[in-house]
Amino acid sequence: MPEQVNSPTWDSVWEEIFRNKEWGKYPAEHVIRYVARNFFSIADRSKIRLLEIGCGPGVNVWFMAREGFSVSGIDGSATAIQKADKRLAGESLQADLCIGDYAHLPWADASFDGVVENVSLYSNPWISIQHALREVRRVLKPGGPFLSSFFTDQTWGYGEGDRVETDGFVNLREGPLAGAGFCIFLNRSRIPELFCDFIDLNVERVSWTLDGERHLVEQFVITCRKPEG
Repeated sequence: MPEQVNSPTWDSVWEEIFRNKEWGKYPAEHVIRYVARNFFSIADRSKIRLLEIGCGPGVNVWFMAREGFSVSGIDGSATAIQKADKRLAGESLQADLCIGDYAHLPWADASFDGVVENVSLYSNPWISIQHALREVRRVLKPGGPFLSSFFTDQTWGYGEGDRVETDGFVNLREGPLAGAGFCIFLNRSRIPELFCDFIDLNVERVSWTLDGERHLVEQFVITCRKPEG
């Protein structure tokens, strides 16, 4: 079992969720596209180090390791990391997995060629997201690409709980994030501020509907890079 790292900002509700829910067998299309566009053309993939923060049970870690990259992952849930380990072992794949807080990454400066975050940061308060993004920038190599995704403020459930900060809620009563602890629904106007330490910022949206098109789920897909200097 990987070494335990102190994780003071991680919401323990996710340990219960990972114990009782199975999901995420295959990676999202935008994760596949990010990895393919940036790294598939490289001849020796084993020399490319990729990190996923908030890796959960390891679907993206599995995909990147299966494609031949050197992969690391971090999540606050011991159960999630155990599931990721088991999935990798089942296909004789390897990854450097860590139980910990991605606001305090246990890797050296400029360790990774790319970093992935897929709807994980949204479950943290704004100040913790800022800390995590500073850590992402620190561990990225100069010019390294970063992929992040957040639920937008158009997603079903926005406003259906107790507001504790701007666009941040607990006790959501409706929507796909009900019962998932704290959730921040990102407003488009806040993205430049949040990603101010990165360059080449690009924002896209992906969406789908639930319950016969009665409800919308929408995500921002954000790509950017660490400055070269």
